[in-house]
Amino acid sequence: MDVKNKRSVIFLGHAQSGKTSLAEALLFSCYATTRKGATADGSTVSDYSSDEIERKISINASLLHCDYKSTRIQIIDAPGYLDFFGEVIASIRGVDAAILVVDATSGVEVGTEKAWELLESLELPRIIFINKIDKENVNLDKVVTDIKELLSGGAHVLDGLESPELVEAVAESDDKLLEKYLESGSLSNDEVRQGLRQAIVKAKVFPIVSGSALSDKGLTKLLDAVVDYLPSPIERQKVEVQDAMHPENKKELTLGPDAPLAAFVFKSISDPYVGQLTVLRVFSGKLAANTGFYNANKKSKERIGQIFMLQGKEQRTMDEASSGDIVAIAKLKEAQTNDSLCDEKNPVLFEPIVFPEPAISASVKPKTRADEEKISIALHKLTAEDPTFKVLRDAATKEEIISGLGDQHLDVMVHRLKKRFNVDVELGVPKVAYKETVTRAAKVQGKHKKQSGGRGQYGDVWIEIQPLPRDQEFEFVDKIFGGAIPRNFIPSVEKGVRQACTEGAIAGYPVSHIRVILYDGSFHEVDSSDMAFQIAGRKALKKAITEAGPVLLEPIMDVEIIVPEEFMGHITGDLSGRRGRVMGMDVKGRSQIIRAQVPLAEMFKYANILRSITGGRGSYSMKFSHYEEVPQKLAAAIIAQSGFKKEEEEE
Repeated sequence: MDVKNKRSVIFLGHAQSGKTSLAEALLFSCYATTRKGATADGSTVSDYSSDEIERKISINASLLHCDYKSTRIQIIDAPGYLDFFGEVIASIRGVDAAILVVDATSGVEVGTEKAWELLESLELPRIIFINKIDKENVNLDKVVTDIKELLSGGAHVLDGLESPELVEAVAESDDKLLEKYLESGSLSNDEVRQGLRQAIVKAKVFPIVSGSALSDKGLTKLLDAVVDYLPSPIERQKVEVQDAMHPENKKELTLGPDAPLAAFVFKSISDPYVGQLTVLRVFSGKLAANTGFYNANKKSKERIGQIFMLQGKEQRTMDEASSGDIVAIAKLKEAQTNDSLCDEKNPVLFEPIVFPEPAISASVKPKTRADEEKISIALHKLTAEDPTFKVLRDAATKEEIISGLGDQHLDVMVHRLKKRFNVDVELGVPKVAYKETVTRAAKVQGKHKKQSGGRGQYGDVWIEIQPLPRDQEFEFVDKIFGGAIPRNFIPSVEKGVRQACTEGAIAGYPVSHIRVILYDGSFHEVDSSDMAFQIAGRKALKKAITEAGPVLLEPIMDVEIIVPEEFMGHITGDLSGRRGRVMGMDVKGRSQIIRAQVPLAEMFKYANILRSITGGRGSYSMKFSHYEEVPQKLAAAIIAQSGFKKEEEEE
């Protein structure tokens, strides 16, 4: 297929706007499929995984293609639910344009706005398709007005090139055309057509086409608009890359099949039969089957076998992929999402995809010992496939924590653990990594003395404990002189003190921000030992903490919340109810940014709360800031819930 006759588009929009049904209708109308599938019965080409068929929603971005008027159209059908927005952010890097699907019965919704914001940030050309116009009580004029007001004044109904509104919009997009239009008051059809194409390619004008995926209305008009007005791979906006040899140098990539190879990996698919499929977009050059490429990120060469063009789950082999193609390669050993594949003599690095940070976390616990052995491998495979799904082992709480973009996201991952890897898990609310510390100095004796026939045990230490600033964890100071404790036992005392720090003294949480000064003690020529002084040091620290005004500390998070202005009052009120402090506010486009500091304990279900308050129009991110003292009443409840039992003092 000649590069001029290639188009690539991503279908975006709010959940349930009919993106998958539209893709299905286009494939069928272009004879790419022999029957028109439906989401309701799980027979669509793009929603083919078991979890998508079960839930009747798109979870993964699917790759499709069809031919129309000698033009190859590659389609990525992306999910509409915000829990799977990572798929959208990644897939948009593989295409040259977008089709934004709007539900005629609902108009512009949260997902529509989110998708539009992303498209605007990338200045990607787009067509707006108003779907479901044959439903009852549809007011098409109102939907168009909403699009113009809420998305862009540059959106215009594509209803004949003679439309005065469209002619005026085309004239305003180009200085030469504007000059002619002002002089003569009109433009020829050819001038409008060419001017419109340029305005669409430059993302200045956004044509609106209306129709229905279910009754096939408007499909021909949409396909004509894709072929006539959207850019080919060599007409798309410029692609900026770094020189891999000198990353500080940026350059514009030469697009087209005759340039050196430059391709970008934007997605991985786990196929039950083939294994890992690496999905990439070829921006320039050619890649033949059974050859190889240079991976500029890994600085390594890799051989390849077959190249596939995907039609949902079906893999169609290709002899060669070239500029503009979106293809998949199986069983690559090293290539991963965000890798740049190129010619070794012309190595380039594409800008990496920045994925959204997870918004919700849960602790995950295998149900059986057998599951325990399999879980880490299974979780590793899921994170390789979905970069917005994170797994970490919390060293402080000894828990395995999984994080994702929402409840539904985590639910899907747990379902995949069970279905794909036969691993059963229980989800819970993660524990908060509290710490213990002291508020004043104290001096205590720790003595360990045992005599039970034969050689006894004897260790005796005097320590002083002092609070340290929050940016200092622990300090052990040796002030022994005059041989009160032999030098060889002093590391034993420190070992015992450090062990006691990991065990806690009031609620079983680690102790930090303390200085321990060893200043006196005594020993026995025969009964003193390494173990005796370890035990003495451990006892001394536990006793010292209880006498030095012990308190609990909790992690405080820096939280950034982005919401439409009308929700500001609700959000700040909710934050104060979570013991949060608003640190500042800012404006970002039509939204407000609220910066706050909030205890982590109050943030575990915040993703759902924020979604509820803003109708899904808010988003947030957070990162650890510092530790602060837990208010006394709350601390008492946490200590009581911990079930921590203080050790009885041994005589």
